[in-house]
Amino acid sequence: MLTRRDSLRLLAGVAAGVTAVQARPAAAGTRTWTITGQSAPALQPFDDTLKSFMQARAIPYASLAVVCQGRLVLARGYNWTENTSPQAGPTSLFRLASMSKPVTATAIMKLVQDGSLSLSAQVAPMLGLSTAADSDLGDVTVLHLLQHVGGWDSDRSFDPMFRDLAIRDGLQVPLPVTQANIMDYTSQFELDDDPGTHYAYSNYGYMLLGKVIEEVTGLPYDTYVRQNVLSPVGIQRMVLGRTAQSLRQPTEVTYSSQYTGTTVLDSSGDLVPFQYGAFNLENMAAHGGWLSSAVDMAKFTTIFDAPGLLTSSSIAQAFAQPDIVNPDGWYYGLGWLVRPVTGGLNTWHDGSLPGTSTLMVRRWDGLSWVVLFNQRDDPSGLGYGDIDLLLHQAADAVSPWPTTNLFADYGL
Repeated sequence: MLTRRDSLRLLAGVAAGVTAVQARPAAAGTRTWTITGQSAPALQPFDDTLKSFMQARAIPYASLAVVCQGRLVLARGYNWTENTSPQAGPTSLFRLASMSKPVTATAIMKLVQDGSLSLSAQVAPMLGLSTAADSDLGDVTVLHLLQHVGGWDSDRSFDPMFRDLAIRDGLQVPLPVTQANIMDYTSQFELDDDPGTHYAYSNYGYMLLGKVIEEVTGLPYDTYVRQNVLSPVGIQRMVLGRTAQSLRQPTEVTYSSQYTGTTVLDSSGDLVPFQYGAFNLENMAAHGGWLSSAVDMAKFTTIFDAPGLLTSSSIAQAFAQPDIVNPDGWYYGLGWLVRPVTGGLNTWHDGSLPGTSTLMVRRWDGLSWVVLFNQRDDPSGLGYGDIDLLLHQAADAVSPWPTTNLFADYGL
């Protein structure tokens, strides 16, 4: 059983000609449980939570980092594997999937803060997008893209980031398709909504934000982000991921999925592990392509705790309430999901791709955590989003909180 979000991802692949079939997972009975990294006795609820969660779903690798009042107090790698080597640790790299979006949004905010870009800038003329199919595309602004109100609704049409085979056939171009191909193809269709009128989560919108960064700065997307967002706060390990398993980074975990699909990396038609070729990670750079460790993303959360890289005004703007608020009370700010609660704001972002499930939380009381898994589907039928409530419960069970700060131990 898959979550609704997982099902939508697979349906997107099927719509593009991808065939999903089950592959037999490794037997859990032969696995060994090991933990790496640093923690404190009071934080045992976090270790207990990860152990039960991973073993119930047969997840091989995970990493967790916990921050209390700006201090890194837990940095762990968790392993439920057949072999004890290699092991995931606090600095192991994982695909972030959509947890990449706050990184991209922060880069946009830095450009706005520096006076290089306006949130009201229209995207189509900046990127040379054709408005022949829908003149309303010309009204889409940078702010619309940040808040997912640009007018694309994949529930009603399609997500172009998972439509490689249809784009190949529609444009008569070779595989792998490029971001330019994706833009040309998507611009042939009318928007699903008038810009600014309806919230609909859009990977494509954040891909366009990556192109905006390149257009404004004259630099590759990742170069600007590394130089102007990550390096200033000491983050050096983050890089963009690659699709093919052979191109994996030396400290990057492997990814697990029970599905295979038709490759979108070439015209061979080969069936490949879904996580290693049934989607194109390189094209997802700005909305889902980053690799990071849990401790590095924990450091990233601290950007929003106090003025520094961003001003107080920019930080407030990131979490400001937009015109459209979900009936349940949460809303999407600038790269962050936000829920007003008694005492302040809870802000978060998750990520999901075949082989990847991630979550980053900033809580109103000064607690933050980042958890990264190398799997998002398994035969158990258990949800992966359940980790959200479980980690809140683990945090609530901690007393007293440690006063140590481990960031320096990891070069941060």
